[in-house]
Amino acid sequence: MSNWSDIVKKFPEANFLQSPMYGEMNELIGDKVISEDFDGKAHALMIVRNARRGRYLEIPCGPLVDWHDRSAVKMVFGTIIKIAEKEKCVFIRIRPQLKNTPENLKLLAKLELKPSPMHLAAEHTVIIDLKKDEAKLMSEMRRQTRYEVRQAEKQGIKVSRDNSESLFKEFHSVQVETAKRQNFVPPSLKVLMAEKEAFKDNATIYVAETDGGEKIAYGLVIKDVLEADYYEAASTPLNRKMPGAYALLWQAMRDLKSEGIERFNLWGIAPAGQPNHRYAGVTTFKTGFGGEVVEFVPAHDLVLKRVKYLKNLMVETMRKKKRHL
Repeated sequence: MSNWSDIVKKFPEANFLQSPMYGEMNELIGDKVISEDFDGKAHALMIVRNARRGRYLEIPCGPLVDWHDRSAVKMVFGTIIKIAEKEKCVFIRIRPQLKNTPENLKLLAKLELKPSPMHLAAEHTVIIDLKKDEAKLMSEMRRQTRYEVRQAEKQGIKVSRDNSESLFKEFHSVQVETAKRQNFVPPSLKVLMAEKEAFKDNATIYVAETDGGEKIAYGLVIKDVLEADYYEAASTPLNRKMPGAYALLWQAMRDLKSEGIERFNLWGIAPAGQPNHRYAGVTTFKTGFGGEVVEFVPAHDLVLKRVKYLKNLMVETMRKKKRHL
């Protein structure tokens, strides 16, 4: 596999978190990135995270491998473990692109992987099939969502997109205020600017505004070969009164479809039966656009240094509870 497009052809479930661009983004913020191809049989983008509670090796939405090919899986994990040990990691954390089924959980358990106390990438999400025509996409929305999309048009809400440095900075400023209202931890400006530099034209910020130019909602969309991701969002208090976010998401769906993107991952909803989850507030909004509700296997850890890992386990378990994750 000579390039990322070839890798995605072999592993169409792949998203941008295993791409060279994501690797570049992490290098820009100061993390060590290791990328391994396995003679065309697998791919793993790995990031060495220097957490205060212990260094670990992170493999988000990977490794990309045929999980039913035991010899390939054994080869991949043998290499990953050697790399982690060389980097003096306490543990390895992965979240593969596998649906959360008993069979897939058994595959991970056989590798002595344990469920992680923290999530890694969006484990519960909505994925919209953009290969369908626009009329079909609209018809599969929840009735209230269709109403809001049409109301946005009647109210003259405009949606634009750009990836200028000034807009990324504006987005960050609005997201910090959004985070205060909605109680979540936003990415730093350093991270956002690294995403802009690494993904270039494939990282775009959408903005919905009134016909008078007042900003309502923002969304950062990252495109890859087959998939686009509604990766970050922000809004002003005006979004509570006007359907700006509905107009924004519908316009993004139409643009991505016209550009040949096959699926749109809305990136994070609350698990069923968890009304206090941090994503509970956006779940109704996102599921209203139709698509398939997908649950991937949770993040799993492979423990290399047990005593140090137990300290990490305690810290992360407390953090998960505090943040309603």
